[in-house]
Amino acid sequence: MTKNEIIEQLNNTSALRENRLRVANLIMQDRERFDILLKIIFDIDTKISIKAAWVFEFVCKKKIHWLYDNLDYFTQNIQKLHFDSAVRSIAKVCQILVLKSQKTTIVNFTNQHKESIAEVGFDWMISRHKVAIKAYTMQTLFYLGKQFDWIHGALQAIIIDNMDKETAAYKSRGLITLAQIKKFTSR
Repeated sequence: MTKNEIIEQLNNTSALRENRLRVANLIMQDRERFDILLKIIFDIDTKISIKAAWVFEFVCKKKIHWLYDNLDYFTQNIQKLHFDSAVRSIAKVCQILVLKSQKTTIVNFTNQHKESIAEVGFDWMISRHKVAIKAYTMQTLFYLGKQFDWIHGALQAIIIDNMDKETAAYKSRGLITLAQIKKFTSR
């Protein structure tokens, strides 16, 4: 599939799960399509980037290893995203990536990549993004905090500071994350 053919598929995709999954299955048939999809996500001034991010999330749930060769590009560009729907999907991909790195060594996943994800994660935590983005990011930052000792303290401060201003869902996820941090640091 060419870039234009992938864009055509994305244009015919809605937010319905079965539509996103249909296009994700087309992408998973060929590794080169994944690379094209990744580039479309970071064409951030077009709304097609949102649909590309939705599909990318589905692909990464099954083929996160396809991202490993593109970690430089991915981590250098995630901070450019501004549509909440795209950020939500990429926040989920960051969570998947970091969780995978907790279970297995990912040779290409460097400290610089992890720090880039942490930096953008903190930006997402203090900005006006929706709670789903912040919930995924809390979990991602918690796991990164196991490796970088400065993260847990900063994350705790942000969660506590925002508890009274945020939604019930944020408070619930925040309490879970604070408990995880407490348990981890008291070992």
